[in-house]
Formats: sequence, structure tokens, C-alpha cells
Amino acid sequence: MAMDSAIFRRNELLLGSETMERIAQKRVIIFGVGGVGSWCAESLVRSGISRLTIVDSDCVSVTNINRQLMATTKTVGQVKVDALKERLLSINPKAEITALQQVFSEETAESFQLDTYDYIIDAIDSLKDKATLILQACQQHAKLFSSMGAALKLDPTRIKVTEFWKVKGDPLARALRNRFKKDKTFPKRKFLCIYSDELLKNQMPVDPEDRGNGSIVHITAIFGLMLAGLVIQDITNQKQ
Repeated sequence: MAMDSAIFRRNELLLGSETMERIAQKRVIIFGVGGVGSWCAESLVRSGISRLTIVDSDCVSVTNINRQLMATTKTVGQVKVDALKERLLSINPKAEITALQQVFSEETAESFQLDTYDYIIDAIDSLKDKATLILQACQQHAKLFSSMGAALKLDPTRIKVTEFWKVKGDPLARALRNRFKKDKTFPKRKFLCIYSDELLKNQMPVDPEDRGNGSIVHITAIFGLMLAGLVIQDITNQKQ
């Protein structure tokens, strides 16, 4: 058995060859490849997604090492999407990985051609840009899956999946809903979110230069893996 066939043999045993063919044909774009999005990307590629675009403007910093897949002491300073692309191609050298060191915003939205994708993954931290992506994605034929806040959480058993307007106990979801209501502009369709209703406090002062809240890998990774799982489950459930 050739290596490229053997890589996905266990997936094929579970899902069947026709489903694996559908998975390989889908186009997915992930916005934000930090503690959530990086694990989503790896899970998708290991599951057979071979046409993946990853978008993030940042470089790897030492504070990313505790939770981001491609962040190691050897990749500090590298462009995040480039470091992640190298990792993903080491899993499947034949995958078509497009790495974009860019910010998704109202000004740049059109350049991403969202109408060319089957799935859009939102793992953006910025409230303004996240709201813009949600509004834009919900106007496309692509299916949107979104991550709410993964920081200040420790209990993996409280991570859940629900429709955006049913998310409870998550400050980011609340802020997004308030923004949509204030602007009187709402997503044109429903979409599923990963979230947790747990909300802890930082045990130490936040570094004003870093500004990030405390977070840990088993939570951020589960968020990312669940986003990938929603994509694979949706493809599997599609009729022939």
C-alpha cells in the first residue's frame, strides 16, 4: 500500500471510500490559527481535508508555546501560517495548503473570496473582525462553524456545541449579540458554535504588553478539534 493511501486507511475503514473522496474535495478556510485554529487545521488534514486555507497575521511568540500547535522554541519569530503549513505538509505532502499572513477585516473581506469555500471556520479573537466574518460568512453557501472564547477555562466537561443565539455564559457571544443588536445588522442564518459556560479569573496580573487572558492547551485544543469534528460530521452526513 502506497504511503499516501495508507495515511488515511483508518479513516476510510470508519467512514468509507466515498465519504473520504467527498472530504478530499471540500475547500475549507480557517480564520485565526492560534490556540483553537491550529488544532482545527491539524485535525482536518489528518481527517483527509486536502484543500485548506489558513489565515493569520501574527508571528509565533514565546507565550504561544503553551497552547498553539506549531509554536515551539524553534519556531518563535516565524510567521504562524508558514510554520503551521510546514507542519501540515509533513502530515500530507500532497495537501494544497494556502497560507495567508493577513488580517480579515471589513476592508479586506472581499479579497478572501468566501464564496469559493465549502466551510468557513471562525477562530478570530477580535470582536469587530469576528462580527464582520460572521455576517459575511452567513451570506455565503459555505457552512460556518465558530469558536467562542476559550480563555479563562479549565473544565473540559463544560465545553458544548449549540446554535449561536442559544450560547449561554460566554462573554464573547454576549458581546457579539449586543453588537449585532446595536448595529441592527444580524447574521442571515443560524450557525453552530463551540463554547464553555465556565469563566474563571486570572490568578496573576495581566501583562499590559501581552493583554491576553490565561488559557491552557487542553481547552483550546478541544475547541479546535470539535470545530474540525463538526466539518467532518457534516460531510459524512451529506447524502450521496
